[in-house]
Amino acid sequence: MLNPESETVFTPQQVLENRGRVAIFIDGSNLFYAALQLGIEIDYSKLLCRLTSGSRLLRSFFYTGVDPTNEKQQGFLLWMRRNGYRVIAKDLIQLPDGSKKANLDVEIAVDMIALAGSYDTAVLVSGDGDLAYAVDAVSYRGVRVEVVSLRSMTSDSLINVADRYIDLDTIKEDVQKAPRSAYTYRPLSGITLATPEVDVDDEKY
Repeated sequence: MLNPESETVFTPQQVLENRGRVAIFIDGSNLFYAALQLGIEIDYSKLLCRLTSGSRLLRSFFYTGVDPTNEKQQGFLLWMRRNGYRVIAKDLIQLPDGSKKANLDVEIAVDMIALAGSYDTAVLVSGDGDLAYAVDAVSYRGVRVEVVSLRSMTSDSLINVADRYIDLDTIKEDVQKAPRSAYTYRPLSGITLATPEVDVDDEKY
């Protein structure tokens, strides 16, 4: 006689195919430092596609601290808003040691809980253990939670309450920007393409 429990076990692929509506919550600062550790630059269009993985996307939230005087950052956030992300921003606060920080854990937690009835799977891109309680809370409301972050920057308490954990290192090839050398094939006046082609090959190895 078969064990009844064995009949309810799904393969990882089956689980991914039954994610329902997906909501994505990205801790911008946490992701930035994780990418820095990996030595990559995130392609946010690729990231959105990878995290959605063909499921129905409810909304993708990007939480970040901002410096109002930083025009480059403002341009980046404008691009994010126009390319599938709902940006939640908070002004950076200067700390006594001279560093600047903006904590958006409360905003992430509130949004996850407030929208819990509208999505089936939450994808949390953060390793912050302070979010473990919020993850636990939405889990009890029937939400499946996937946590995506760099293992060395991820709290065990967060992994323990998540339904699935994905180490950012294992998907970095899918979400990183292409090397700058990929753009050397654009026509450049006064420059032949022969030399850049050699450079491209050199940079690959």
